[in-house]
Amino acid sequence: MKKEITFLGIETSCDETAAAVIRENKTETAEVLSNVVSSQIKEHEVYGGVVPELAARAHMENIEYIVDKALRDSKVSLEEIDGIAATAGPGLIVCLTVGLNIGKSIAAFSKKPFLGINHLEGHALSPGLETKIEFPYLLLLISGGHSQYLIVKDVNQYEQLGTTIDDALGEAFDKTAKMLGLGFPGGPAVEKFSKFGDKNLFKLPEPIINRAGCNLSFAGLKTAVLRESKKISNDKLKYSLAASFQFTINKILYKKTKIAIKEFKNKTKKKEVKLVVAGGVAANKSIRENLEILSKEVNCKIFYPDLKFCGDNAAMIAWAGIKRFKKKLIDDMDVSAKSRWPLDINAPYMKGPGLKL
Repeated sequence: MKKEITFLGIETSCDETAAAVIRENKTETAEVLSNVVSSQIKEHEVYGGVVPELAARAHMENIEYIVDKALRDSKVSLEEIDGIAATAGPGLIVCLTVGLNIGKSIAAFSKKPFLGINHLEGHALSPGLETKIEFPYLLLLISGGHSQYLIVKDVNQYEQLGTTIDDALGEAFDKTAKMLGLGFPGGPAVEKFSKFGDKNLFKLPEPIINRAGCNLSFAGLKTAVLRESKKISNDKLKYSLAASFQFTINKILYKKTKIAIKEFKNKTKKKEVKLVVAGGVAANKSIRENLEILSKEVNCKIFYPDLKFCGDNAAMIAWAGIKRFKKKLIDDMDVSAKSRWPLDINAPYMKGPGLKL
């Protein structure tokens, strides 16, 4: 196997149409030859959230152009590509199918290996695009659809320590922004307007903060924001409620991450902890600052993907493809799209009525 592997990655799990060409260099990090992302914010902002049918239609309209542009920008021909990686899940089935099918078609046409990638594994490995991080490490994955603590033991080897029992953190940000009329996407909007408010004005609940290990819950916090939002009469109060929401999120993440670090040490017997924070919400600067304070307190080293690799992108999908390809984890062409696909297949499903913590 040649040392420098080059992959085409395709990502259409939600509302970004993305393609990238990545080459692993001799330092085992990545040379990003192209990374093209077409966002659909304008198509969905009027609805305050992603409409699956509109997203799928936009993917179908844009995907050929985006893939072609990624190849052209990379100055790499299809013949020079070693394999094709496309997101197979989790995500919106109607959206996933678009990228998955074109990835399979390109692989079949070019007679290249095909890999159906778990979107969450893309996030989990994404800091490795720029920094070589030795396994094992602790992962805090915070995105629109997922909030989890996992031990990343190796490629394709994950152990879940905690997860959200209801809403994902990104979803809580989006719903809060919608309730307050701050705009879409919600995460950047809440972060922006929080700067103009008093974070201590509203006392909001911190669900399961003192129980359930490092599992998370945001539904009660979201409900409290809804209740308070109905009493608001001016923009200053609106911004203060956004600031109080973000402040409460940071208090929750501080305590739960501290618990996760302790569990990581107990399970791995490692004295030195490497914490990777990835996913779309990892772009939030206040969350980064909050966790940096924690990292100094507990003496752990913290890593983030570059901001351009926090949200959905195809560079991380191609990178996960390279890493799996090197371990000969190649898929058949019959790999199907999955709406739900946990990284730790043995972890209990933590949502729904009757859940005991």
